Amino acid sequence: MRRSRWLVVMVLSLTAAVFLGGCGGPKPEAAPADKIIVVGIKQSIDSLDPALYRDRVSETVVRNIFDGLVTRTTDMEIVPELAESWENPSPTEWVFKLRKGVTFHNGDPFTADDVVFSFERILKPGSIDGQSSPRTGMVGPMERVEKLDDYTVKFVFKEPWPIFLRILPHHQMVPKKYIEEHGSAYFAQNPVGTGPFRFVQGSLDEEVVLERYDDYYGGSPDLHPVGPAPVKTAVFRVLPETATRVSALQSGEVHIIQAVPPHLVDQLKADPNVQVKTATGTRVFFLELNVTKKPLDDIRVRRAINHAINWDDIIDNVLEGYAIRSPGPAIPGSFGYNDQIKGYEYAPDKARDLLAEAGYQSGFNLIIDCESEFKDVTEAIAQQLNEVGIKATVRVWDGGVLKPLLRAGERQASFGSWGNSTMEPYDLFEPKFTPGARGNYSQYDNPQFDILLAKAAVTTDEAARAEIYRQIQQLIFDDAPWAFGYTSQEIEACRANVVNWEPSPDNRINLHDVDLN
Repeated sequence: MRRSRWLVVMVLSLTAAVFLGGCGGPKPEAAPADKIIVVGIKQSIDSLDPALYRDRVSETVVRNIFDGLVTRTTDMEIVPELAESWENPSPTEWVFKLRKGVTFHNGDPFTADDVVFSFERILKPGSIDGQSSPRTGMVGPMERVEKLDDYTVKFVFKEPWPIFLRILPHHQMVPKKYIEEHGSAYFAQNPVGTGPFRFVQGSLDEEVVLERYDDYYGGSPDLHPVGPAPVKTAVFRVLPETATRVSALQSGEVHIIQAVPPHLVDQLKADPNVQVKTATGTRVFFLELNVTKKPLDDIRVRRAINHAINWDDIIDNVLEGYAIRSPGPAIPGSFGYNDQIKGYEYAPDKARDLLAEAGYQSGFNLIIDCESEFKDVTEAIAQQLNEVGIKATVRVWDGGVLKPLLRAGERQASFGSWGNSTMEPYDLFEPKFTPGARGNYSQYDNPQFDILLAKAAVTTDEAARAEIYRQIQQLIFDDAPWAFGYTSQEIEACRANVVNWEPSPDNRINLHDVDLN
């Protein structure tokens, strides 16, 4: 068992083979003048339109094509990117000065008009060829964006929204003129950004091929080296099967892979051509309980489930130490984290007593749904629940099939995770516990929570907002709509000849600065 120490990116002619998915793609072991870096990603991409995705895998591809006003370092520090500076002159206003001399991949200049347009596509219902952006929740109470001059924009909010700067790295800028000329559907198939790589060809479920943009302005001055990318070509190849990703890395078909499972770390570390790297994660993992389904509508049953799960054993023996306990609903170390919540103790006898008190002394049947990457952990949970009389079985799904069922409240329980890369609890609590929210698979509904979260959203005093978050965490902990689990380390791996790459807590694989020896 292992417990890792937890610590708080010449013109190339591409043949047709380059553009085909699977083994027909480009071989990474190319001559130095033709450097091609290949990344094995764990799932297909939602969209290459920055206004039409909501998952981290899509974001890692999108953010290599498009830049935002600000970005994050691998230490999660927010630094300038397309913006040179900003100020917050009032609680409801933010003013950004834009970098001059930046061009889109088609040569058009980047100006304040593009910033206004980028956010209007998200703000205005039906603005994307009649479709509304799924990212509306990521702009909060933003009312409008104003152009003050060609290189100055002002964001105006209906009320204070202190999370704004922390969530801004997830918004990328798009070209107003290009989209107005060609339409959003064409743009999604032929994206044009200001980022370090321009789109060449590809498909969302096989691979996306990008080529260095030689006129790139250089990116954030805080992320070195500043300038065009060292490699000529970047390929993101969809490899959903873990074994396939690992094999492709070891054979040299790809340079970097996502989502290495703990049980394969030793195998990769034994390979002299491979480096395994980890980063402090920003995802919380949990067993989500549908509070509208009997017997999970009884708080005693939900608390019994919490007492029946030995998370420390799962962390040590299934995750091999690549995680830490998250005793409540927030990520340890996040803003306003309530360290007074110690978690439900592992107490099988207490679990049995609570079940008997609720009238289930003989237990009940429970189906736990999950995606394939969570199968091992979910089966360990089911085994522990069976030990207290809950007859738990595991059902494995494709994520694209399962998520609509979870949103509709049709499942009893599910094991999964949710990202909180801003490390601001609002970014986690709003989608997971607000009635009707896109990620509220537990169907949780507590008016007291709604009042507290609404208050936190507009409280600019940091100490006061942190205290509200602590109250919210205690409330959710007491209501137990989850069996509170853990926060894992992000385990990724690369070939030994990959230079200047480290995994990021938010899962982004930034290829702008990465080189190959």
